[in-house]
Amino acid sequence: MTAVPGSMRAIRLHDSGKLVDERVETPVPGPGEALVRVHAAAITRDELEWPVDRLPAIPSYELSGVVAALGEDVDGLAVGDAVFALADFGRDGAAAEYAVLPKDLLAAKPQSVGHVESAALPLAGLSAWQGLYDHGRLVAGERVLVHGAAGGVGSFAVQLARARGAEVIGTASTGGVETARALGAGQVVDNTTTRFEEAVAPVDLVFDTAGGELLERSPAILGEGGRLVSIAEKPSGKGTYFVVEPNREQLVELARLVDGGELRPLVDSVFPLAEARAAFERSMVPGKRGKVVLRVVDD
Repeated sequence: MTAVPGSMRAIRLHDSGKLVDERVETPVPGPGEALVRVHAAAITRDELEWPVDRLPAIPSYELSGVVAALGEDVDGLAVGDAVFALADFGRDGAAAEYAVLPKDLLAAKPQSVGHVESAALPLAGLSAWQGLYDHGRLVAGERVLVHGAAGGVGSFAVQLARARGAEVIGTASTGGVETARALGAGQVVDNTTTRFEEAVAPVDLVFDTAGGELLERSPAILGEGGRLVSIAEKPSGKGTYFVVEPNREQLVELARLVDGGELRPLVDSVFPLAEARAAFERSMVPGKRGKVVLRVVDD
């Protein structure tokens, strides 16, 4: 492995709201931590609003890369291991050449896809997993409606629900209808032309990734005992809103599904680290199909 430099390139958000490409001190892993050479980092549309109490801050909390150094008391990892993770939201992220993470958050990267695709997996994949399985209690044979079925989280939700043996219905904008259908949705409603509650029979679970009017109208489609779960905003009535949590064991399962051909990360676009501002602007555009990813190393 190449020696770790004393400084690194990083994208940092300042209190002016600007993203600055600058050189900062390379972090050093403490006990139970690993330093990862970041190869790719994915971004989430509203994440620049998260670290307002600790600026300047490095954004991007999904990464794929290679272990570059280990702190004390780290077992199960070795320098050179290819890993991916969802980082802790309370510390600096991965829009940089290096990032330090607790070893318990790092999972072996899927072998069948590259770093860009692997970086697109953690936050969106864990959001879909936790929304469907932990909060939604989805079981085989049930009917689930996924709002935003061609987006970053929704695309994983369609595939995971199908893998669980559920009947999957999706809503998407016109440009995402065929994408959602290709991912495994048996029925896809174009929500720009059709009201989903007029086209879909009652469902057992609504998993919302869009919020707004789609979420507000969702209770009308629930059957007896139906559940409503949203990752976008808190439902005005009965329903569950949650914030995704890092989970290494679930990442291991997601990687297994990717390598088994049952789950495919969907990448909307890829930007070099120097174009981070353009990448975040792209993340705000409606109708994306998959994640926006920063490529840090050309693999």
